[in-house]
Amino acid sequence: MMELPNLAPALPELLMVAAAIVLLMLGVLRRKTTSGTLSALAIVAMALAALLVAGQSGERTVTFGGMFVIDSFSMFAKLMVLLASIVTLALSHAWLKAESLDSAEYPVLVLFATGAMMMMISANNLIALYLGLELQSLSLYVLAASQRDSARATEAGLKYFVLGSLASGLLLYGASLVYGFAGTTGFDALAAALKGAPPLGAVVGMVFIMAGLSFKISAVPFHMWTPDVYEGAPTPVTAFFAVAPKIAAFCLLMRVLTGPFGGMAAEWRQIIIFVSVASMLLGSFGALLQTNIKRLMAYSAIGHVGYALIGLAAGGPDGVRAVLIYLAIYLAMNIGAFAVILSMREKGRARETVDDLAGLSKTHPLMAAAMAIFMLSMAGIPPMAGFWGKWMVFMVAIDQGLIALSVIGVLTSVVGAVYYLRVIKVMYFDEPVETLDRPGVMPLGLVLGVASLLVLLFNLLPAGLFASASDAAASLFGG
Repeated sequence: MMELPNLAPALPELLMVAAAIVLLMLGVLRRKTTSGTLSALAIVAMALAALLVAGQSGERTVTFGGMFVIDSFSMFAKLMVLLASIVTLALSHAWLKAESLDSAEYPVLVLFATGAMMMMISANNLIALYLGLELQSLSLYVLAASQRDSARATEAGLKYFVLGSLASGLLLYGASLVYGFAGTTGFDALAAALKGAPPLGAVVGMVFIMAGLSFKISAVPFHMWTPDVYEGAPTPVTAFFAVAPKIAAFCLLMRVLTGPFGGMAAEWRQIIIFVSVASMLLGSFGALLQTNIKRLMAYSAIGHVGYALIGLAAGGPDGVRAVLIYLAIYLAMNIGAFAVILSMREKGRARETVDDLAGLSKTHPLMAAAMAIFMLSMAGIPPMAGFWGKWMVFMVAIDQGLIALSVIGVLTSVVGAVYYLRVIKVMYFDEPVETLDRPGVMPLGLVLGVASLLVLLFNLLPAGLFASASDAAASLFGG
């Protein structure tokens, strides 16, 4: 008689999938149910899932035949992903309603995607990794093209689908190579089998897996989809793409490289350093001439991936801790910035260019101040949170002898500061051509206020974050 797996560790994921199915049926069977109601129910489901995650012990527990694992690392990552999904979904409703895009499918797809991200983060097997990644990707492809009467959105969805399918193929081919040379797909068994001198085929397979995951975090040279999809997708979808999927894929990359491929650090570190440098350079220089604010944020995201990869290149618990803190800061900065971008409307029409922010300090001073805080933080100017995030990854890299990588990071930060400061200059020194509409107070005001305080006062409130990140990093290395 087959023994049932222990379902308790996966209760948050099961709740997310069940909630998505219930809301899907509710939207189909009860046509009068508004998307606002479904979004509120989806937020409640994600909040309950977050409570279930927070209530887990943090001790390493493996279930589903070794395919699913929970530990402090997965808890930390899942809470970030759930927070990102909750806030972006809450900010989305007003924009979607104004554009007549408030369909019942939107919150359902966000639920499915978020549940898949949580599964990815807890994957302990190459097969579970692929299943989680594909369930997330299928939801994101539809979200990118959800504005069906827009040629840009259709193009964005098609590009994302085609290139994403290519990346998934690369990842699957790499997984098959690793399985062929190691004889297993389980992370624990792979870690034992690939110690010492790994077979060349396994190294090639690892490179293909890294290529597939690099696409998901939009790292150079697998970034080509990012500017077009960020610009073409509906703005709430872009806001969602910028935080939750990126954080989930980055945490998955850390689990894969430190777990099954932990004994091959000498091989993958070279790739990570190259990708980091390339991402920082392209992210910094590529954004200099951008006039569309969403496209500018796409290049900004590519650059920030490069900075976070510095901590991963350093390796060890300290490097992972620095990356986790960087991702938490990145979450606050980007959610705040996209809250401002979502509120950019002029006579009811969505606006997307940097010049549309002209004179914002005169017409909407509080919004301009919040945006200035986020831009300064992304530029890494003290005492903003972004400075401390970069400082931590630079210092841990210097401790590991990666001085040249840190120097490149500092120099590209200086270049990147140019386009962040350009946004501030437009808001405070240019005269307004058209006055943006006054946004609603909730939930925009709450998100802007909390995100601004977190970014501005980060150096006063990091103790709990540092302790949680340290525990998460230690659990990833068996501590």
